[in-house]
Amino acid sequence: MPDDLLFGRNAVTEALRAGRGINRILLAEGSREAQIAPILELARTRGVPVEFVEREKIERAAQGARHQGVLAQAAPVAYQELDAILRAAEQKGHAPLLVLLDELEDPHNLGALLRTADATGVDGILIPRRRSVPLNATVAKTSAGAIEYVPVARIGNVTQTLKELKAKGFWVAGADMDGTPYDKADLKGALVLVIGSEGHGMTRLVKEQCDFIVSLPMVGRINSLNASVAGSILMYEALRQRTATK
Repeated sequence: MPDDLLFGRNAVTEALRAGRGINRILLAEGSREAQIAPILELARTRGVPVEFVEREKIERAAQGARHQGVLAQAAPVAYQELDAILRAAEQKGHAPLLVLLDELEDPHNLGALLRTADATGVDGILIPRRRSVPLNATVAKTSAGAIEYVPVARIGNVTQTLKELKAKGFWVAGADMDGTPYDKADLKGALVLVIGSEGHGMTRLVKEQCDFIVSLPMVGRINSLNASVAGSILMYEALRQRTATK
C-alpha cells in the first residue's frame, strides 16, 4: 500500500489540523453528513479538493485497511500559502521571482523544475489546485531534495491570482513561441514566470494576463521544448540578469 495514502475519518482530520500537505480527499458517496462535516470544513479552509466517489474505489485503494469511506492523498511536504511566500521574499530584500505552472501534468517535469528553481533562487512555485500534477513521491524523487527547500503554493483561480499579483507590482511573463527573444526581455523586477502545459502551452485566459511573452530560439525541426527544459533556461536567464546588475 502506498505510504502517501491516509485512511479513516480521524487520521484525515488530524492530518488536516496539523497542516500536513494533502493533495485531495476522496469521500464515499452516501456518507453521513454529520460524520464528514468536520473534514469538509477543514478541507474548505485549507483549499484541499474533495471528491465524492463510489465506495468500491476507496475499498480497492485501502486493500483491507479500515477506511470509513475516507481516503486522503498526502503530499511529501506541506504546501505553503502564497502570502507567506511573498513575505519571505520581501524579507530577503530582493525583487521576488515566482514560477507559475499552468496545468503542468508530468511529475518528472515538476520535479526537474523544482530542482532548477532551487539552483536559481526562485522564491516559490505556484500550481493550480485542479488540472495540475500535485506534489507526490515521483516529484520528490526527481527534485533530488529540492522539494524540501522551494516553497510550493496551490492556487484556485489562476487568472484572479495573476491579477492580484499584478496589483502588488508584479510583471507577468509567459513562455510561448510568439514572444520576444528571452535574452532581450527584462526579467529583473518582481516577476511571475508562466510555463504552460506539456501539450498545449498556456491556456488562453492565462496568456491574456501576461504583460509580455518570451520565446526561445528554435532552429531545428522540432518546434517546442520540454516544459522543464524551457522553464530552466528562463529561470537561469532571470538569475543571470539579476546577478549582472549587482
